[in-house]
Amino acid sequence: MHFTSEKHLDAEVPGGGVLEREFTLGGVPGILWTPTSEPSTEAPLILLGLPPLGLDKMYPRLAARARRVVADGFAAAAIELPGSGARPRMPVVDEARAELRRALAAGEPVGDDVVDRLVLPLVEQAVPEWRAALDALLALPGIGGPVGYSGGVISVGVRLAAVEPRVAAAVLFAGSLVPRAVFEEARRVTIPLHVLLQWDDEGNDRQASLDLFDAFGSEEKSLHANMGGHTGVPESAGEEAGRFLARHLKS
Repeated sequence: MHFTSEKHLDAEVPGGGVLEREFTLGGVPGILWTPTSEPSTEAPLILLGLPPLGLDKMYPRLAARARRVVADGFAAAAIELPGSGARPRMPVVDEARAELRRALAAGEPVGDDVVDRLVLPLVEQAVPEWRAALDALLALPGIGGPVGYSGGVISVGVRLAAVEPRVAAAVLFAGSLVPRAVFEEARRVTIPLHVLLQWDDEGNDRQASLDLFDAFGSEEKSLHANMGGHTGVPESAGEEAGRFLARHLKS
């Protein structure tokens, strides 16, 4: 892991602010947020998932989430998804995305093949990259387990929760297309889950989100549905998600 920049953010964090450091790991860009002050104990780590829009475009929302996470006593990190930002394009994914847009514009159903080609290559590459980032982040001073995952793409979160034993709890954002194979993977997820669903999300198959929630094998799982579109998640929902992670990662 190579740190490429650092800056201090103003935030209402007990004992100081937030230290933001950009890094690269195996060619994958990322950002790490930690308390500015030296913690008395190792901070649990929250991995912040994001949609495939690029770290630069998502930065304002990510930084706001990271400030809240650090204020709650965690460290936070995000990495650039494959095919996003300045990373090399993924032609198969780009072609599937173009087919998706054509189908939606024409009011036609989106086939399972399009969803598979859109999402599965992303999952196959992103999850090993998240696990490599986790290795490097947990080796840094001041950061320790347990680890939580918060965000999307939901299929990436499902796969990571299913295969990575260091992830102890997850907040998943329903709001992206889910391949049928991911429903089977969801049955292997047993960690505590907190799932956020925007009821009127124009780009989300609500029934598929409900079916995926039903498929999760976790004994403790909760679905929090809010009225509104994709970007209308109320602040109270984010606060409740933060309390969920604190309850499971700080016990």
